[in-house]
Amino acid sequence: MLNTPEGYRSGFVALVGRPNVGKSTLLNKLVGQKVAIMSDKPQTTRHKIHSVLSRNEAQIVFLDTPGIHKPRHKLGEYMVDVALGALKEVDAVLFLVEANEAPGPGDQYIAEQLKGVKTPVFLMLNKIDLLQKEQVLERIIQYKDLLPFAEVIPVSAMAGDNVNRLIETIIKYLPEGPQYYPADMITDRPERFIMAEIIREKVLHLTSEEIPHSVAVVVEQITERNNGVVAVNAVIYTERDSQKAILIGKGGNMLKEVGRRARVEIENLLGSKVFLELWVKVKKDWRNKMTDIRNFGFTQED
Repeated sequence: MLNTPEGYRSGFVALVGRPNVGKSTLLNKLVGQKVAIMSDKPQTTRHKIHSVLSRNEAQIVFLDTPGIHKPRHKLGEYMVDVALGALKEVDAVLFLVEANEAPGPGDQYIAEQLKGVKTPVFLMLNKIDLLQKEQVLERIIQYKDLLPFAEVIPVSAMAGDNVNRLIETIIKYLPEGPQYYPADMITDRPERFIMAEIIREKVLHLTSEEIPHSVAVVVEQITERNNGVVAVNAVIYTERDSQKAILIGKGGNMLKEVGRRARVEIENLLGSKVFLELWVKVKKDWRNKMTDIRNFGFTQED
């Protein structure tokens, strides 16, 4: 831990909510840089990702958790366990909901889990840019029946509305404490992990049906060549031969497009030219096999 001035505040804050309510979008807006992949498909986030916001007077470590949902396979069970486990180790919880939807069974289930949490819970109504002010107030009243929230803050994760207000409010709730991470660090995840997530994000954007949920990406090798080019070899795993065929595409076009989009973003991440080589392999029913789940980087330490 680093030396910090007197009165410095620090702590951990968890983002929870149903799948696809905008947690990763809000996280990226809070830290001012993309650290979590985004997609309009549910269950995009699979790991607990630590992202760091450092200010002169405070440091907030955000935990972006997988969406809490009714699991349909062992991977889903793991994801929900990660999300609920995060509630036990934080100084505040941000419960993110969609302002353009009334509370549903999923929100009620999460609220039940939060009733046993001793730390402050903020109600975060996302996507307020889609509603009139009167509609937002009406929605707040509906959600406030779920739980005695410490704070209620309407936001637009996409537009950045009220994000600074949220940060200032969080800091007020943090205890005095040390600076856990260097000021220029925004995530505790290694570059290899971020590269794999970038590749998976491009698959999410370009495919549909069952493909996005059946995919895992493993970066197997990173080598810096004499000319400064970074060579990255990665494998995209899926569960069936038919899914593999879709991911490769006619004449390899789908895989080429995934690689092209991912390479551009990985080059921005590394600040150097990248040669990205992708392979697609089948690992049948991997989401229901704990050995495969662990081999693909999902661990309880997440």
